[in-house]
Amino acid sequence: MLRSLESWKINLISVWFGCFFTGLAISQIIPFLPLYVEELGIRGDNALSIWSGLTFSITFIVSAAVAPLWGSLADRKGRKLMLLRASFGMGAVILLQAFVTQAWQLLLLRALMGLTSGYIPNAMALVAAQVPRERSGWALSCVSTGQIGGVILGPMIGGLLADWLGLRMVFIVTAVLLMVSFLVTLFLIRETGYTPVSKQDKLSGRDVFRSLDNPRLMICLFVTTMVIQMCNGSVNPILTLFVRELAPDAQNIAFLSGVIAALPGVSALIAAPRLGKLGDRIGTQRILIATMIVSLLLLIAMSFVTSATQLGVLRFLLGFADGAMMPAVQTLLVRHSRDNVTGRIFGYNQSFMYLGNVAGPLLGAAVSAVTGYRWVFFATAIVVLLNVVLLQRFYRRPKTELPVRR
Repeated sequence: MLRSLESWKINLISVWFGCFFTGLAISQIIPFLPLYVEELGIRGDNALSIWSGLTFSITFIVSAAVAPLWGSLADRKGRKLMLLRASFGMGAVILLQAFVTQAWQLLLLRALMGLTSGYIPNAMALVAAQVPRERSGWALSCVSTGQIGGVILGPMIGGLLADWLGLRMVFIVTAVLLMVSFLVTLFLIRETGYTPVSKQDKLSGRDVFRSLDNPRLMICLFVTTMVIQMCNGSVNPILTLFVRELAPDAQNIAFLSGVIAALPGVSALIAAPRLGKLGDRIGTQRILIATMIVSLLLLIAMSFVTSATQLGVLRFLLGFADGAMMPAVQTLLVRHSRDNVTGRIFGYNQSFMYLGNVAGPLLGAAVSAVTGYRWVFFATAIVVLLNVVLLQRFYRRPKTELPVRR
């Protein structure tokens, strides 16, 4: 028992560092993609916007399409192998992006990057498969702080590297960080208690859902994942412009916008493990619904702000809810599925996450173009409200008790 306990704790720490380096690596690049596209010869505002949008979105679109495949392979071959595949594959593809000479080459490699994605969902599935179920909320919340920390620091480190070493060096450093994730996974993570699913025993997609105690809830949780990502991404296209509207006399709009953009990540880092632990005690579904209602109220409040300070305070408070929502969804996925389909379930969930990454900015851009910046927050709040209603309707006690992992 002690040896098993030590094993999953070592894996938890190792996975945390792997997710941190992965989040750091990916977020370093995204803020500077438009500049890199321009450096590759794309000129004109319209052409630059189109190429930048395609280059950003194609990774998530391809990732959404292949995530269930990697989830199925994880159930058959093991999660550690998928972690090694994702970290090495992404590192190699990002390294190649440093040497492209034309925009179409970058677009092709960004699509290929989507094929190699999947480190974080497989890390979550590995942790979920090894920790005691009664502690899964706390464990998954801890893992999420690694990704959050990397995403917060990534743009700042990427900006410094771009200024000091040039845009191409950012890709090279990012590839090195992903190789660190590969080495951490290779030497420190041990996948214990794993029972591979043979190709003959592999369930079809329909049979996977038939094996669940509450298939409707599972689909609702997938949609919830998409909504959470939409909420996080809908503000991104207009945040800097909205801050400029709120503080027209500010001389450091870029810095001020960057701070306001990062504030939810800071509070999420603080809240995630604490609310995950609380969810293990009082019920993860209660934490999820409560934090979504809090997010709904804060988003409505943001549509009425009159200063950048007010917006920053509200976004900081929003981070406390953000830090609980995604780990809560992942915890419920674990508790309402069985070990032999965990990889498939997390793969499907990751597809919805990627779809949210694409749909969120599109929603924000479309609403702001038609009605103005403030209505983006209100429109996002309506999406959250609809999701809360769905959760309240479909959440119920499982028909069967899942075996408790000791």
